[in-house]
Amino acid sequence: MESLPDPVWPVVVLALIQLADGVMSAIPLPFIAKCFDDVRFPRRWWWVLAPIKFAAAGGLILGIWVPWLGLVTCVALVAYFLVAIGMHIAARDFGRNLFVNATGMLVICVAVGLFCFVL
Repeated sequence: MESLPDPVWPVVVLALIQLADGVMSAIPLPFIAKCFDDVRFPRRWWWVLAPIKFAAAGGLILGIWVPWLGLVTCVALVAYFLVAIGMHIAARDFGRNLFVNATGMLVICVAVGLFCFVL
């Protein structure tokens, strides 16, 4: 894996999504706090999510020039959203947060990883 990701724009868009999500999770905004509560994510661990999302944004941007890092970041995001989906299922939270947010982000992360770094 020596060439730059092609196309680059989905990588940048995913990085911006992760950056925005990190900012919203740092506070967290009320709808995000409700989501954390709904899946019974312990409050003492909420602070961890913003740095993870900021690291993902950084890994994706650096992955434009270091493609293996971008691919590893996409794989890590896929794992993150699989865990999120599992938490929604375990909590029997079958609403918008599962089907639009977590599943939608899983699809986006898989697509970016495959189409920009693998295929």
